[in-house]
Formats: sequence, C-alpha cells, structure tokens
Amino acid sequence: MLAAWGVEVAFGWPAWLYARIRHPVVWMGALIDLCDRSLNRTDWAYGARYALGAVSTLIIIVALTGLAWGLTRLLAGIWWGIIIEITFAASLIASRSLYGHVANVARPLNHDDLSEARLAVSMIVGRDPAQLDAPAIARASLESLAENMSDGVIAPLFWGACLGLPGLVAYKAVNTLDSMIGHRSDIYEAFGGFAARLDDIANLVPARLTAMLIALASLRLRSFSVAFRDARAHRSPNAGWPESAMAGALNVRLSGPRIYNGQLHPEPWLNTDGKDPDAASVRSGLVLYRRALILGALILVAIGLAVRL
Repeated sequence: MLAAWGVEVAFGWPAWLYARIRHPVVWMGALIDLCDRSLNRTDWAYGARYALGAVSTLIIIVALTGLAWGLTRLLAGIWWGIIIEITFAASLIASRSLYGHVANVARPLNHDDLSEARLAVSMIVGRDPAQLDAPAIARASLESLAENMSDGVIAPLFWGACLGLPGLVAYKAVNTLDSMIGHRSDIYEAFGGFAARLDDIANLVPARLTAMLIALASLRLRSFSVAFRDARAHRSPNAGWPESAMAGALNVRLSGPRIYNGQLHPEPWLNTDGKDPDAASVRSGLVLYRRALILGALILVAIGLAVRL
C-alpha cells in the first residue's frame, strides 16, 4: 500500500493512459450502469427493487473482488507481478487528484474570480455552484477535501492494508456503487439502498481514522472536541467526522444549509461558532491535508515494521 500510494502521489493516473484505457473506476462504473439500466425497474414494488438492488450489488462486489484475488494468485511468485499489483492499486487511491481539484478552487478564489472558482468547485460537489458566494465556495471545497480524504485516500489504504488488493478493490466497488446508485431519490432509494448502507459500514472505521489524523496533524485540541461534539449532527454517519475535525482545526464553520436541484436543504452547522471560510482557509486546509497524509504514511510504515518484527 505504501508503494502504491507513492506511485499515485508521484504520477497519479496520467492523461495519456486514461485516453487509451480509461480508468479502473470507469470500468466499474460501466458495469454498475449496465445493471442500473437493466434491472432498476421503477414500476416494481419497493421491496422487490430493494432485493434486486441488493443482489446486484453483492454480485458486482464479489465478481470484482474475485477478479482481483485471481490476479494476485496469477502474479504470485512472478518477480514483476508486484509491479502490476502496485500499479493497479495506485489507480484506486486519489490523494493527488483530490489535492489538485481543491487547489484549482483555491487559486481563482484567492483572486476573487468567483466564476472560475464556481466552475472549479462544480467538479467536486453536487450542489448548484451558481448559488454559491465566496464563503460557500470555500466551505464546499473544504467539506469535499475532508470527506474525500476519507473516501478516496484513507479508506482504500485501510482496506488494502487489511486485506490486500482484493480488499482495496472490494472497497472501491462499494464506494463506486454508493456514488452512482446510493442516492435518496425516487429512482434510487430502493435499488441503491443496500449499497448505501454497505458504504456506511465500509467507511465506519476509516472516517474516524481520518478525523483522528486531521486532528493530530493540526495539533489543536479544538479539532478533537468539535469532531466529538458535532460529527453526529451531520446527515451522514461518517462524513461528519472528518468534516467536523477539519472545521475545528481551521476554526471555520462547515456544512449548513445548501441547495441541491433547486431545493434548500437545512443542514446543521459544524463548529457553528467558527468564522466563515475564505481562500486562506482553503489553502490552510490543503496544508493540513498534506500533514495528515504524511502522518498516515508514517503510521503505515510503523505497522509494516511491527508486522515484520
């Protein structure tokens, strides 16, 4: 996992490679989309749709995990096999791309270029960017940074460290299923309900580990206290932990009311007495993100050495 993470940090997933073979998550997405279009029958009863979605979810996860396990067995004993595994694992970690997306928001926001900042933030959040002022843009980017640090970096590394490449692939399948069909909408509430609950379970430990890393890297007790006080107020059982830790570390308020599809969602504030974030807050968040990931890498090194001893 350390080697895969190093490759991802250094190279990401190059554009020339994406142009030729796309990306493993795109392959997963195509399989999920095929099942969605073929099996998500909106005219069926809720229970039948839930059961069909659950079975489809399990088949996809088992199939992809089985392929990963088969690959590890096929490459076992081959000297260059570990290189293939590292390259494939690196594609399922997203620390470099996440940093780049949030940095793309920070740059125009720092120059008060709200139109460019709105365009950049629309790449990483689902809310309507046209409705966002400067503090809301900063808030959205910091929330995305904290939540996706958990979903896109710490959780893949956690499951990969525990269960190897098959564990990493299984997690990524669960997370991709949730992002595509795990929505609270008339179309997906039944068909994607099982996938959403499974994603909540898979992120239970990684989300809290992420909050711990953010709080430790910040060297601020407030980060711990805000996380323990406010995390459970979040609509997600997991995302509230890293977001609250980030809010406390930077002393800004996050979450709060937001607009999705033209409708106002009255979400509670995290660190309600904090200041509204700005461009400087986003830059500070990126610095904290790097520190937290360095701390995470050191912990992986320590675990690796302990296992060898």
